[in-house]
Amino acid sequence: MPHDAPPAHASRWRAFAVLSAVQLMIIIDSSIVYVALPPIQNDLGFSAAGLAWVVNAYMIAFGGLLLLSGRLGDLIGRKHMFVAGLVVFTAASLLCGLSVSQEMLVAARFVQGAGGAMASAVVMGIIVTLFQEPREMARAIGAIGFVAAAGGAIGGTAGGVLAQAAGWHWIFFVNAPVGVVAAVLAVRLLAADRGLGLAAGADVAGAFLVTAGLMAGVYTIVKVEEHGWGSAHTLGLGALSIALLAGFAARQARARSPLMPLRVFRSRNLSGANLVQVLMVAGMSGFQFLTVLYMQRVLGYGAAATSLAGLPIALVLAVVSLGLAPRLNTRLGPRAVLLTGLTLITAALALFTRSPVGGGYALDVLPSMVLLGAGAGLAMPAVMTLAMSGVHPGDTGLASGLAGTGAQVGGALGLAALAALASGRTDALAAGGNRTVSALNAGYHLAFGVGAGLLVIAVLLGFVVLPAGPVGPRRPPAAGEHPVTSSMHS
Repeated sequence: MPHDAPPAHASRWRAFAVLSAVQLMIIIDSSIVYVALPPIQNDLGFSAAGLAWVVNAYMIAFGGLLLLSGRLGDLIGRKHMFVAGLVVFTAASLLCGLSVSQEMLVAARFVQGAGGAMASAVVMGIIVTLFQEPREMARAIGAIGFVAAAGGAIGGTAGGVLAQAAGWHWIFFVNAPVGVVAAVLAVRLLAADRGLGLAAGADVAGAFLVTAGLMAGVYTIVKVEEHGWGSAHTLGLGALSIALLAGFAARQARARSPLMPLRVFRSRNLSGANLVQVLMVAGMSGFQFLTVLYMQRVLGYGAAATSLAGLPIALVLAVVSLGLAPRLNTRLGPRAVLLTGLTLITAALALFTRSPVGGGYALDVLPSMVLLGAGAGLAMPAVMTLAMSGVHPGDTGLASGLAGTGAQVGGALGLAALAALASGRTDALAAGGNRTVSALNAGYHLAFGVGAGLLVIAVLLGFVVLPAGPVGPRRPPAAGEHPVTSSMHS
């Protein structure tokens, strides 16, 4: 097949299956480790504070390198970045499983997060160049949205089974065969894109500033629970992160070959969708965490019952994101679908602000689960479509990295803030003589209410900023620029 010929339908979807499998593996890995932390601590002798770094090392590398990885994908070729990231992630996973010391595991987790960022950052960029027809693109984005939403739930279940049946090492070893097969298939199915060349964005100082700024920001957020929001540690590192990112923006405005051309932010779709996504993810971030606590600490559910209680979210999300959302995005336009989804998520959070101490599942939990699943199933594919629409083919990796970075920062910041608000409210009420269960429930109510407020702001922002109607066609490749396509080599 010629390099620039339209790829066959089956070939595109085979390539998409590889992208989805890798994205699912990376997302699962960010959550699978949680249930294995106790045996890891027992085996390697971690202190409670040291154990947190098994999670934090991955988060800092992943969140800090997404934006840089996305732009490098545009410069050196998105296929090259994807395969390189997959190789790094797979090798680091093996090192994690083979770790015999605390230092080895934490270092391997950092490298694993870096590899995950390299591969994940360009996935959306590859997808939007792989699928040019609007209906196919809507189906693909709906499916990858489901993968993103379902990965966390799958990780928790899979991690528990593997850690109990085979030991904690296997939550990392299982990535090796998947990574090797996926790398071979990616080399076979994805045609090499030439990239813009490093000269188009050879800004070493800018790369340092944005990576250091994002890593400092993620580190600040993950340590908030330990140090508090008003501590010198949080305020000082937060100010450093903001200063580094401001320095990066200033450099990009005057650099001859900027790493991140600021012109990309002229797109209302890209800028507006990313702001909406940060608010949406921040507002939703506490839902799974806080509903689990509500069901276990207030309603008295066990671990198994809590897991089963969350299944409606996954089921409804699958039906909506894989079946309904692609058709609605094509027919009504992603803005209308996004606003509808955000409204449903807002309603789900608002309902939980009235959940009583003696509540029942059918009346006080299930309706919110269904609303959240439907809302996320509509909103996530729609916001991805908006963030990537109208982006020049040479900037799709950057746009993909921006979207991923926004989701990571929004999720980390939202969870830290909502958990702190809930804890503060509970402590204040308990100190005033309220029953423990009542104080806990009131703390959760406050966090759910603030989350709903963030979603209301997201709805208003989307209504004002994002253009109505179907998204415009993507800009054609520039002369000499080849889109990433899937190609079977038979």
